[in-house]
Amino acid sequence: MEFSCKIVQSLENKSILVTGSTGFLAKIFVEKVLRVQPNVNKLYLLIRATDTNSAKQRLHDEVIGKDLFRVLRDIHGKDFESFVSSKLTPVPGDVIYGNMGVQNSEMLEEMWSKINIIVNVAGNTKFDERYDVALDVNTFGSINVMNFAKNCIKLEMLLHVSTAYVCGEKSGRILEKPFRMGETPNGSLDLDILQEQSIVHDKLKELESVKVTKKEERSAMKELGMKRASLYGWPNTYAFTKAMAEMIMGHSSGNLPLVIIRPTVVTSTYKEPFPGWIEGTRHIDSLAIAYGTGKVKCFVGNPTFALDVIPGDMVANAMIAAMVIHANQCSGNNIYHVGSSSKNPCTPNKFADYGYHYFFMNPVMSKDGKPIIVRKPTLLTSVASFRRYMGARYIVPLKVFKLTNVLCCCNYFHRTYSHLKKKINYVMYLMNLFAPYVFFEGIFDDQNTERLRIAMKSSTVDAETFYFDPKCIDWEDYSINIHLPGLVKYGLEM
Repeated sequence: MEFSCKIVQSLENKSILVTGSTGFLAKIFVEKVLRVQPNVNKLYLLIRATDTNSAKQRLHDEVIGKDLFRVLRDIHGKDFESFVSSKLTPVPGDVIYGNMGVQNSEMLEEMWSKINIIVNVAGNTKFDERYDVALDVNTFGSINVMNFAKNCIKLEMLLHVSTAYVCGEKSGRILEKPFRMGETPNGSLDLDILQEQSIVHDKLKELESVKVTKKEERSAMKELGMKRASLYGWPNTYAFTKAMAEMIMGHSSGNLPLVIIRPTVVTSTYKEPFPGWIEGTRHIDSLAIAYGTGKVKCFVGNPTFALDVIPGDMVANAMIAAMVIHANQCSGNNIYHVGSSSKNPCTPNKFADYGYHYFFMNPVMSKDGKPIIVRKPTLLTSVASFRRYMGARYIVPLKVFKLTNVLCCCNYFHRTYSHLKKKINYVMYLMNLFAPYVFFEGIFDDQNTERLRIAMKSSTVDAETFYFDPKCIDWEDYSINIHLPGLVKYGLEM
């Protein structure tokens, strides 16, 4: 594995299509390309919108208007707007449709004739999304992107962003290997992707025939996705539909150069364009915020397991490096795990300690302006211990509350009981949803990614510019001085 040219140079005059361009990871990728190679020809950004004006508005509000672009804005000063308008072309469309929903025939012809690289970051990342939506976006949407790619006459590369957790709930070392069609974590051999689509259609017809409400339909379709995922050994609808996308893309890619990036849990930026940028809260970040704001007193996770997280800028750098090295190579599927569990694992108990240290020294202010004082958290090392903790702390007192006030006709008591019960049920639901990740026993092998890092070392400049080696991360420093401050600044909603 060798780089035939420098990465920055290779991006010059390239035309790149990015799907899912308003998402967290796609924005980091776009910003990096524009910053290191201002002579890139064009980035076509597919944006879900009804028309070009709506796409432009979303580009402004949800992409270049974000604080992430402040460094690029400083570099170009008063010329920033003209620079980005010359480099970024918003394209209204949606991957769930043929030709990715692009209606303008002139734009289609332009893209097919000019695009060199396609980066597919489009995806619905909600773990328990309704099955029809997740299947349309994550599985068949990816196929629509691939079919679009086959029409691009100058295409050098299709890079598809998946997730490391397509493996299901496995333990031990998990290799960077492609899926066979119909392969499942539990060894079942009867997975048929087209049949899954038929099952969705049949369920929707059934629900329509009995005239359910929109709320009931949504609930039924969410339940169907989780049920189908569990049947074959995946923890949720998201991982299931992303795995099926990998299967069918690998099966139908032909001679198309295809690279699949499988990141683990993506967190705030490590270094660029500045440390600590993040958008929203996800996974363990939701728990960290809940702890810092006094809503929970515990952390969850087994201290013997790795908590596999990786900063967003490292994932974007790995994407760019893999994109360059595999351009115009028809060598089958190339899979890259981008995570930390193999080279530099962090553990839940350490993360809990870092959270306590940070929020104790930097308390969040409550709505009434008073500091929220945190106590050293209890570490719950299994789902069973979490349920016991919730039972002792909340569920038993709630039952006592109900019995105490069962004869009371005051609406206050009924409203309070109902509110507390909903809150507890929601917390238990979230625990069941996130448990496969929090208590994940596997280690993601990254030998392919390591070879990519070694190949980059032949160029010191590339290695420094496109860093993605997790061994350089000091988790204590990153957590206390970068990630948690960024999470509070960009993700906290009181």
